[in-house]
Amino acid sequence: MFPALLAVFAIPTISIPFVYLIGKKSPKAAAIFIALIALVNIILVLTTVPTVLNNSAHRYIESYTWISVINTKFTLFTDGISVSVALVSLVLILVASLFSITYMAGKKHLAAYYALLCMLSVGMVGVFLTSNLILFYFCWELMLVPAYFIVGEWGYRDSYKQAFKLFIWTHAGAVFVLLGIGAVYVASGGQTDIFTAQTALMGVGVAGSSIVKWALVALTAGFAVKMAVIPVHIWLPDAHSEAPAPMSALLSGVIISAGAYAILRLSLGMVFPSVGITFGTDFLYALAIVGVLSAFFGSLIALVSTDIKRLIAYSSIAHMGYIMFGLSLFPVSVLAGETVILVSSLAIVGTVLHIVSHALSKGLLFLTAGGVMHQTEKRDIRKMGGLASKMPFTAVSSTIAALSIAGAPPFACFISEFLIFVGAFQVIKVDSFYIIPTALMLVATVISLAYMLRFTSKIYLGQPASEELAPGEEPHKIVDVSNWMKVSLAILVVLVVLVGIYPTFFIHLIQTVSFGGA
Repeated sequence: MFPALLAVFAIPTISIPFVYLIGKKSPKAAAIFIALIALVNIILVLTTVPTVLNNSAHRYIESYTWISVINTKFTLFTDGISVSVALVSLVLILVASLFSITYMAGKKHLAAYYALLCMLSVGMVGVFLTSNLILFYFCWELMLVPAYFIVGEWGYRDSYKQAFKLFIWTHAGAVFVLLGIGAVYVASGGQTDIFTAQTALMGVGVAGSSIVKWALVALTAGFAVKMAVIPVHIWLPDAHSEAPAPMSALLSGVIISAGAYAILRLSLGMVFPSVGITFGTDFLYALAIVGVLSAFFGSLIALVSTDIKRLIAYSSIAHMGYIMFGLSLFPVSVLAGETVILVSSLAIVGTVLHIVSHALSKGLLFLTAGGVMHQTEKRDIRKMGGLASKMPFTAVSSTIAALSIAGAPPFACFISEFLIFVGAFQVIKVDSFYIIPTALMLVATVISLAYMLRFTSKIYLGQPASEELAPGEEPHKIVDVSNWMKVSLAILVVLVVLVGIYPTFFIHLIQTVSFGGA
């Protein structure tokens, strides 16, 4: 059997120094090289899909000898959830590298930029493709190092200050992740694989213990920092607004989504089934409250933001609120009279699909915003206007992304939000707690439509804002983005529309994954 996933992990790792050397000669060639690596990896990940769909375990696994002294193996896997998120991550790496050809042209140290982008791709994809807790943590931290240098070196204003904030906050979250992994290792009797640890934690004498509850809280707190939900969101608006547009697309599309994936895979999938019904139910209620607060906070701030990138950044906080709310609907055994009912809903399918659809839509929105900033040399939406006639391709792409983020059909985020709410209504039948959070989340969707319509109208419609020019100064001529940028945007536009119209591919994959109740 060809080691497809090992190749996905190894090819970009080995390529990092070659990307740097190629970049010294031609930054454009380095960008195309990274795009080709991402394309090859997409194909390799897709080769595991038939096994995921047809195998009785619905899982493709590669396992290699690694650290024998602690009986841990270098295990790579795909299932319906990990393969969906990994594919979207690789797509965003591909389009970010192509977008960078023009966007980053003329900037200094581009060889290092592309080498760091390649390194970042290793960490991002590795998080989604490993079931080994040690390797997972290694990839989790690996994402942080290139992200710090890319934001710091090629950001806009006070870039290293904002990169430092990104580093400190997310590294502090990683400390909680490490403590949680340590607690799982101790409680499970030395297991380092996610799936074997889950079984061990449900054993007699371990399930319901304080160390298991601590592991659940610690892991979730650490991952929540990466998601940037309330109240650990402070680093995100600054990092997103100061990062170069391709990095913003990856930050919002993949890196914060990695926090949501990790909560689902480790906190809920591995630890949650062993904490007991009472603690587990209270825990899910807390996630719902955090989700609602994040959705409202992000939406309301986005509604009044005037900086084009900060507005989109606060939108990311709002959508992480949607995802956190969806995670709070995780299947759980709830007491109904004297019987125990396992509540299974479409909510988790919708939540994972929303991770996918949000990544595509928000990646597209950040890239179009980067194109606008690149062409107009402005970032205040009050000083824009009328750009649809000057940048028609960008305007159409941006409007599609904005409508998707607003939850409008037939675009990607509509169907995922719809499934989350259908799942919420299913849960309400047996747990009335969710009536108010669900109602509030429906209100939040209206606000998201409002700030996205404001975003689109301020930038692309109406009359262009008048410019105060110095004597003899020519007005800045605005044209549409370059062909390389258009290719990047076109790829994401097609996927946002395609997932919105025909989400069945991802839904079938996601539905193959089953989670046990508490």
